[in-house]
This record gives sequence, structure tokens and C-alpha cells, in this order.
Amino acid sequence: MKHIAILSDTHGLLREEVRAHLSVADCIIHAGDIDNSLIYHEMERLGEIYVVRGNNDKNWAENLPESITVTIEGVCFFIVHNKKDVPEDLSNIDVVIYGHSHKYSQEMIDGVLFLNPGSCGKRRFDLELTMCGMTVNAGQYQFEKISISY
Repeated sequence: MKHIAILSDTHGLLREEVRAHLSVADCIIHAGDIDNSLIYHEMERLGEIYVVRGNNDKNWAENLPESITVTIEGVCFFIVHNKKDVPEDLSNIDVVIYGHSHKYSQEMIDGVLFLNPGSCGKRRFDLELTMCGMTVNAGQYQFEKISISY
């Protein structure tokens, strides 16, 4: 069993409350718009990470992929920054993780969970600050929305 911290759109800010969630996770999924290498390296030091490049990740992130597919404890994830870049063929994908809108969203589409953890970085407009926690084990998953208080 693994606990995954799922986040996106940190935009150069890793809040203390978010750091606390990351530090107890077995791995981290970040769906882009990290904005700088310092945040990337801080997450990297915490352990296993899966990261894609967002539209605001510029020169420092040129080697980050635009999308990745990864299987963790039997659950297959497709990770991308913008939902519009999700391919039509999601054969063998269980969960799509994306960001970009800064707004939390979860929906099942044709048996695939589409999950946007929202943004837990710099506040955009009056949107809630959020991320997700997920537990995966033997091809099954459970997830929860995490509201960031500040």
C-alpha cells in the first residue's frame, strides 16, 4: 500500500501545510506549473515523485515530460497539466491526473477517474486552495480532497 500526495499549480509556493502532507506521503504526483527548480528539488528530496511540465514551467523544466503514464501498486495513472491534452484512448488507464484550472474537480468518465487536485500554491481569484491524498493498493484506490487552510 502507498499513500500518494497529489498536487498541481504550486506556482513557486510550497506552503507549510502542503509540505506536511508531502513529507508523510510515499510518493508525490505534481501535475505541472511548479514554476521553479527549487520547489521541484525540494519535492525530489522527499522521495519518489512523478512530475509533468505545465504551461508556466519554462527553461528550467525543458526536460520534464508533458505527460507520463505510471503504475503505482497496480493503479495506472496518466498525468498531464491541461485536461485538453488527455488522449482519447485511455486503454488500461485507471486515473487521469491534471491541473491548469486551479479548481478542484473529480469525475468518472467511462470508468476512468479524472482528478484535478486544484491549486495549493498562489491563490488565484477566490478559488479554494486544495490538493489530494490517495491510497493505492493491489489495483484499488481511495482518495480525498484536502483543503488547505491558508
